[in-house]
Amino acid sequence: MRSYGRGRPVVVLPWFTLDGAVAAEAFEPAFAGLPGYRRVYVDLPGTGGSAPVAPDSDAVLAAVSATVDAVAGDEPVLLAGCSYGGYLAAGLTRRRPERVAALLLVCSGVKITPAERDLSGVLSAEPEPGWLDGVPGDLRGHFAAALGRRTREVADRMADAFAANAPTDDAYLTRLRSEGYRVSDEGSPGGYAGPVTILTGRRDQVAGYRDQFAALAAFPDGEYTALADVGHYLPFEQPERFAALLRDWLARTT
Repeated sequence: MRSYGRGRPVVVLPWFTLDGAVAAEAFEPAFAGLPGYRRVYVDLPGTGGSAPVAPDSDAVLAAVSATVDAVAGDEPVLLAGCSYGGYLAAGLTRRRPERVAALLLVCSGVKITPAERDLSGVLSAEPEPGWLDGVPGDLRGHFAAALGRRTREVADRMADAFAANAPTDDAYLTRLRSEGYRVSDEGSPGGYAGPVTILTGRRDQVAGYRDQFAALAAFPDGEYTALADVGHYLPFEQPERFAALLRDWLARTT
């Protein structure tokens, strides 16, 4: 877990297999010059400095809930999550809405089982020639599948961010994904009345963008943005637009 700044607590949950260091690489540029917020980037179990828990998402969510309590005490937090982290953030908000002052979901999972996700309408991407030339070989396949803005600049930015990721407990994460990936109340209609911002990419071949729009039904104060030229790593693919959207979300929470 990493913490920066002072003020109102903002808790950020990262993508699956990535730790708080990578989440900080995504969010900290957007917070530059913006005082009054304590940003806390969580290492999910099996990543960074966080020990594994039982290999199911209910146990992971319980660990996240305990972390939020430890970070903020009785104060509600501004809660953000990316991909699997967004799936968990939505789950915590559903179960403990009093702990969440506002919710930001970035390329978030809604239906965690890949076969159940609605990926229809996802736009294809035209890669810039040689866009992966500077990327380590073990990352090229993932970037080719997950990135929608396929330029050398974005790929290099992503590779630098991934280099900050600490070693993970791969055996644990494999069991989690194969045995207990879905939270037990995934399909619950439970709503949340606070400010919610949902950010998606129309080139996101991992989570899509249509399930997230359908999820708006649970959020009467929810807003939704789908960026055309973005895949699954929106903050890295369009950092300036992400910064503007994050600051708009923060403004809605005051």
